[in-house]
Amino acid sequence: MTDARAAMTAAPRKRAGRLRWLWNRLRCMPPGEPFYRLRQAGIARLLRHGWLATTPPAALAGAGAARPYRVPRLDNAAAYLREADAIMAGEVLLFATARFQVGTLPRWNTDPLTGVAGPSGFSLALDITDRASVGDIKHVWELSRHLHLVRLAQAWALSGEARYRDALAAQIDSWLEQCPPLQGPNWTSSLELGIRLINWSLIWHIMGGSDGALFQGQAGEHLRQRWLASIFSHCQFIHRHLSRHSSANNHLIGELAGLYVASQAWPCWPHSAGWRAQARRELEQQAQRQHSADGVNREQAFAYQVFAAEFLLLAGVSGARAGTPFSDAYWRVLQRATHFLRAVRDVGGHVPMVGDADDGIVFRLEPAEAMDAGDRPSMLLALGDALWGGQPPAQHSATAQWLLGGMTLPAMPAPDGAAGAWNFADGGYLLFGSDFGQPAEIKGMLDCGPLGYLGIAAHGHADALALTLSVAGEECLVDPGTYSYWQDIKWRDYFRGTSAHNTLRVDGLDQSVSGGRFMWLRKAAVRILQMPAGPAQFAFRGAHDGYARLADPVRHVRSVEFDAATRRLCVRDSAEARQAHALEQFWHFAPGLSVRLEDGVLVVRGARFRLEGRFAGTGLRLQLASASEDPPLGWYSRHYEVKVACTTLCVAVDGGDIAAEFTLALF
Repeated sequence: MTDARAAMTAAPRKRAGRLRWLWNRLRCMPPGEPFYRLRQAGIARLLRHGWLATTPPAALAGAGAARPYRVPRLDNAAAYLREADAIMAGEVLLFATARFQVGTLPRWNTDPLTGVAGPSGFSLALDITDRASVGDIKHVWELSRHLHLVRLAQAWALSGEARYRDALAAQIDSWLEQCPPLQGPNWTSSLELGIRLINWSLIWHIMGGSDGALFQGQAGEHLRQRWLASIFSHCQFIHRHLSRHSSANNHLIGELAGLYVASQAWPCWPHSAGWRAQARRELEQQAQRQHSADGVNREQAFAYQVFAAEFLLLAGVSGARAGTPFSDAYWRVLQRATHFLRAVRDVGGHVPMVGDADDGIVFRLEPAEAMDAGDRPSMLLALGDALWGGQPPAQHSATAQWLLGGMTLPAMPAPDGAAGAWNFADGGYLLFGSDFGQPAEIKGMLDCGPLGYLGIAAHGHADALALTLSVAGEECLVDPGTYSYWQDIKWRDYFRGTSAHNTLRVDGLDQSVSGGRFMWLRKAAVRILQMPAGPAQFAFRGAHDGYARLADPVRHVRSVEFDAATRRLCVRDSAEARQAHALEQFWHFAPGLSVRLEDGVLVVRGARFRLEGRFAGTGLRLQLASASEDPPLGWYSRHYEVKVACTTLCVAVDGGDIAAEFTLALF
């Protein structure tokens, strides 16, 4: 009886939650978007009832006979074969570190995490947020991105062993059988279709194109025809369902990149030229729109900085291979984007985990054992170096050798020498510290930019005026990351909320107001009041209006000073208001550090440094927390769906100011 009553009350709550979400989503839409959404709903209805053409036309004669990639000579070829053998035994690597047993012929619509088998009905009618019916949709999608199938193609190319070719053909054939167009969860996201097309194009090129080893004999010809038909349906779906208006973020870049790469690899139908021209034109536009003048991706999420750049670089290489290079302006955006990434990366290889991250990977051409788990920035920077001449060909990464080997690149524009090494104020970030790039490096970063991109700011976090710090290549003050998109809402709210960042919270409220897992209704805006002269003598003052919404409006003003000579970092927070408010200053420390309070003094020890923190204010309360569940506090997530304990210091006071002074000593 209790279960029945619970079920009866759960359904209305779910409907009410869905209605709230729809209302909030509507509030975030710019003029014109509701009409676009209605148009898309109309297209879905036509497709569902078979009233819109979906049948692939006959492929043009000789189309798809792409020039094969040149197989590089690699010292670690055995690593590719080991991974391919594991895949053939049913083990796949998903995201950065998660390994799953999916069988020699996976059930492609089944979630590897939960075991839930997704429905096979009309794709655009599925509720992909319903874990009971589709499982964790990100795991379903990740498997069908087919990054692991590229490894089978590489293993065949490196070894010539037919078993890798046969396993690859069997997996592609099984996917085509289980995932017909517009059926099931793998036909719900245009972005996922774009990523799958990119990996299919890599397989096609590595395996020798339309006349390659996959397509020999009658069975091979049958596979080729079925695969081409699905490729056409992928392109058609993306073209009809591009992310527009408030959703035109990295999704649109990925969709366009997939459509462009596919129409270059398979110019097989009368539609192909139009798809290619549109995708190229819009990629040129979106590269400019979605990056600041100093190279910061406007989603304010560093993982998506890498993700978007992977799409743009691959599309650019595809155009270069076809003899139709993108413009110099396009390549300069990518140069500035990689320059920014290199600037914020510390000497130990760490990139602050600003904004959302889901370990999203567009392609994986290097064996997992050849690079640190999830270290996509290294791959991206190495590929950039290969493209604009930062490395001699003999030192190119394996990714660059697979993508660029055997081709003559058109002249790339020289890197922009005017780009700063610390001031990225247009994008919203300033660096402070000393000895950048050296073993004794001190590198801090201050977030003084917007919350996110477009109306929903989907991947931004409530982190205005937060800062991070690494010392001698070791993370110290950290942004704790993202953890998960679809776990219990308290974890989504915590990791993107203000208390998970090194900044000030007022009255227990986030700086910005959430409207859902990927939506912000009210966004804190930062204003720079004093600009520093340089990173070593850094004096900043700024404010944000996130708490101006309170009945007694509050303006959070933060000053940050760093002096390289004394290795002192001073942070002062003021809450300017008529009345006293509850203030909490949070400091999150990387896992593995020793963090203690000794007579009111914070003492932090790392492998190569010691940090002491002293705090000033009237009536301060200092408390360390680690792995707290309710409310969440003291957590760190370097990889998607993985969280570990870290130590967080909360400095609380009722009214007044909080001043923090940190001094650093290097061992």
